[in-house]
Amino acid sequence: MLYLYQAKAGHASLTLEGDDHRYIFKVRRHTLYLRNLEDGLLHRYLIIHIDKKSVQLQLQESSTLEIKAKQSLHIGWCVIDPKSVEKVLPSLNEMGVEKITFIYCKRSQKSFKLDFKRLEKILLNSSQQSGRSQMMKLEMAEDLPQFLAEYPQSKMLNFSENNFIGTTTVDSIVIGCEGGFHEDEVVLFKSENVVGFDTPLVLKSESAVCAVASKILL
Repeated sequence: MLYLYQAKAGHASLTLEGDDHRYIFKVRRHTLYLRNLEDGLLHRYLIIHIDKKSVQLQLQESSTLEIKAKQSLHIGWCVIDPKSVEKVLPSLNEMGVEKITFIYCKRSQKSFKLDFKRLEKILLNSSQQSGRSQMMKLEMAEDLPQFLAEYPQSKMLNFSENNFIGTTTVDSIVIGCEGGFHEDEVVLFKSENVVGFDTPLVLKSESAVCAVASKILL
């Protein structure tokens, strides 16, 4: 773990209990790095007292250390099984995806409900491990037209004979669910805004999301 998330990081002194205390008690460090994932700062604390229930920290230094991908990437992801989302979310976070907007596309199962609190907890754990200095943003869109009204520059990942990921600039892209896009959704995009992979293989939605992120960000 490269740092510990703490909402109050930056305060002159802190007292930590619970899971944070148990982690510090286990690693037995004299100094500790904390982030609040809002101010972009890395806060170095000295452990001045620790017992079996709590640990007291004193702020020593706050420094600017921004760790993020070199390029911004926003993914519009048609809703799929939340379990599949949870499996790949840490990888997307580690690669540096800036934002994911989940969209109820025509072929998304409306019974699928995303637990944003659970997803944010996954992102926190991933950020602490990878060193990422800002949380990935998560949001919802009712349908694809609503998403495009807010992000009209977005491209669509679909079958394309000319435009391939990696050969064209992409900062916002929509990725379909199982079964792909409905024809009513495909016509919302100009042909030049439809991009694909140079492969005859068909990818699952979660595989496509990871492939897009790695191709653009790494």
